[in-house]
Amino acid sequence: MAVETIGEAFSLGWRVTIRCIYGRADGAHSKSSRECTYRGELDMETLVCTRGRGFPLSLLGSRLRCPRCGSPNIAVMFQPPANTAVAR
Repeated sequence: MAVETIGEAFSLGWRVTIRCIYGRADGAHSKSSRECTYRGELDMETLVCTRGRGFPLSLLGSRLRCPRCGSPNIAVMFQPPANTAVAR
């Protein structure tokens, strides 16, 4: 069974973590800008309420921005529950 929507992920108890992947503007050794290191967990219930149960998981990252620096460069990580046995 493939999980494709945030409604399905919410029903199965998944968690969603985001991480900003905004790097330094002028390269790794630049001192002119700092790399953003924001990481946080999103509330699945709020996502379902604001996006709808049918919103595709694959589009979630394109709709988010880093709350610290505002960058749209966000990595989204989905974490299924530790108990992977799903009732059929």
